[in-house]
Amino acid sequence: MLLAVGLFSLMDGGLKHLSGHYPPMQVAALRALSGVPLVTAWVLATGAAAGLLKVRWGLHLLRAALSIMMLSSFAFALKGMPLTSAYSIFFVAPLLITALSVPMLGETVGPRRWAAIGVGLLGVLVVLRPTGEGVFGWAGLAVVVAATGYALSAIMVRVMHRTDSAQSMVFWMLVMTAVGAGLLAWPGWVPLRMADAWVIAGVGVTGFLGQVAITEAFRAGEASVVAPFEYSALAWGLGLDLLIWQALPDGWTFFGAGIIVASGLYMVHRERVRARRPTG
Repeated sequence: MLLAVGLFSLMDGGLKHLSGHYPPMQVAALRALSGVPLVTAWVLATGAAAGLLKVRWGLHLLRAALSIMMLSSFAFALKGMPLTSAYSIFFVAPLLITALSVPMLGETVGPRRWAAIGVGLLGVLVVLRPTGEGVFGWAGLAVVVAATGYALSAIMVRVMHRTDSAQSMVFWMLVMTAVGAGLLAWPGWVPLRMADAWVIAGVGVTGFLGQVAITEAFRAGEASVVAPFEYSALAWGLGLDLLIWQALPDGWTFFGAGIIVASGLYMVHRERVRARRPTG
């Protein structure tokens, strides 16, 4: 999981670099296009090509639309804020997944976890600070949109996993995202710079390897044990911000991030407590 988070952070660093030269929708298209060859090779190597057409197309199209919204919003946000600030807000996604699981999956969330969700949302307000002193603005709101899209997509994966293979979900999400974002970005497409070729290739490689690593992490370990390591992204974001962009968020951003992370860790703790209880 630590390896996966590190790879995804490097990928996000590449997206932040690209967002300074290309429109957000084009960045989303480049992210998907760069990963299609590697995912295609993975599908062929695992012998899963035969199952690519036996999927629920409507759900795949909806998930691709969410992917386009998430990637373009995140790319837009990265152009105007440090990675650390973006991660601080994006960490609300696990809380949103829990909240959305009630109306969308019929799951039960107790008062303690609802309280943790509320505290986590207060942490987001601390980071954004609508008074104007924080990162509140289009960039901050774009991260909230991206986190919401991610949460909805995660809920859909839990539904689609009952009938569709992991290979089909990853393959069609990237292909449909590449086509959809590419068509939307085409009217304002900016010619690619040769100097960015290695960044685009790096985004594809780190994104693919990160997906493999996180899949293996959740396969080999309990989700409640593995999930907290996702918060190590804050350290990666801070390091990349300092080394590459010489940017550092203010203390209130770290304080808000601490509230969000603490809420997320409490949610993980409650999941472990519920898992130990006897059923029936």
